[in-house]
Amino acid sequence: MPFFGELFVGEILKKPVLDPRGDELGRVKDLVIVKGEPLPKVSALIIEKKKRLFKLPWTDLSIFNKRIISANVYGEALQPYELNESDLLLAGDILDKQIVDANGVKVVRVNDVKLEGFNTEAVLVAVDVGMRGIMRRLGVERGGEDLMRLFKKHLPYNLISWNYIQPLEPKLATISLTVPRQMVSELHPADIADIISQVSHQEGATLFKDLDIDVAAETLSELTPETQIDIIREMDTDKAADIIEEMPPDEAADILSDLPPDKAKEILEKVGIEEAEDIQELLSHEEDTAGGLMTTEFIAYPSEITVREAMEKFRKDAEEKETVYYIYVIDANEKLIGVISLRELLISDQDAKLSDIMVTQIKTISPEIDEKEVAAIISKYNLVAIPVIDAEGYLLGIVTVDDIIDRILPPAAKRRRKKV
Repeated sequence: MPFFGELFVGEILKKPVLDPRGDELGRVKDLVIVKGEPLPKVSALIIEKKKRLFKLPWTDLSIFNKRIISANVYGEALQPYELNESDLLLAGDILDKQIVDANGVKVVRVNDVKLEGFNTEAVLVAVDVGMRGIMRRLGVERGGEDLMRLFKKHLPYNLISWNYIQPLEPKLATISLTVPRQMVSELHPADIADIISQVSHQEGATLFKDLDIDVAAETLSELTPETQIDIIREMDTDKAADIIEEMPPDEAADILSDLPPDKAKEILEKVGIEEAEDIQELLSHEEDTAGGLMTTEFIAYPSEITVREAMEKFRKDAEEKETVYYIYVIDANEKLIGVISLRELLISDQDAKLSDIMVTQIKTISPEIDEKEVAAIISKYNLVAIPVIDAEGYLLGIVTVDDIIDRILPPAAKRRRKKV
């Protein structure tokens, strides 16, 4: 059966379907969608007459366009239709569905669906997420165009190709053949978190579980505390541990501190020994202190190695750290004795020892001091990071300027750790 031209679903809903004599079989109630090559296709029309539903297979249609829909069968040949959970209905399941526009980095609503002819079938080619789709379904699209024309403007089309839709519901995912999961994974984690925050819990969890571990770790850091806990609580323990292990220890500690103790313990037991020790160390400090703010991700080298040796080690070590601002220098007992900026490391003689170029007058803080005092010290001395040491001079961690900013001026998605 030939399919003529293109149309939008909003143009044919409630449209009469005629039999070969021109009598009305019923009006279009919905369309049944099935998997197709290369795109999902229409397999049947659901038509309604006198409050009864009938199924009209696509192969029984003779004309299908926005002006005329006619069948090559008569009313007595129609089979009654009962709603079936296994059927995917275009109007019932796709219209008004929230989807991710990965190009626009936002969640949008399907206001209409565009169909085009492909060989002898009608395939889904795009969704309309703009005002046109809403107006079309209300039957006022032409009036909207005339109104815009008065102001010498036009009513824009806002279409997203079906190939670039990232459905969130598993039922929809079964009919999209080329869902580009990488498109979502390549977005900035803050954008992914923003998308997750706009959809339902179930949809957000579906989107999150498909992320790569490293992307998931960064995205989790950007979510609200409530969403973080919901996602981790329902996740497989092994995967949750993989994500927690990938996160900076201070952010991992923030999340684990809000989990039920049994769940947190279960995850920590799956995390690597070194990472688990770092997290447990951070959990032992009050949230509003330097110890509660610090991260244990820093780089410290012995004072006796050369600049050349330090640079070789740095190339490898820096890959595993979230942020690196300084090289900290420690003595034979691993106590902090100096600091070197990355600039100083780069311009110094390659054969010089770190003890020759380090700055020994270091601003340090103890883990117990209040976060406001930490902020004041960082601001006063224009620091990007400050080391946290214990009473004996051992380096425990560092507080970075971005941690201070997040604590004092937290964005909506940031959070504070509960006291433990």
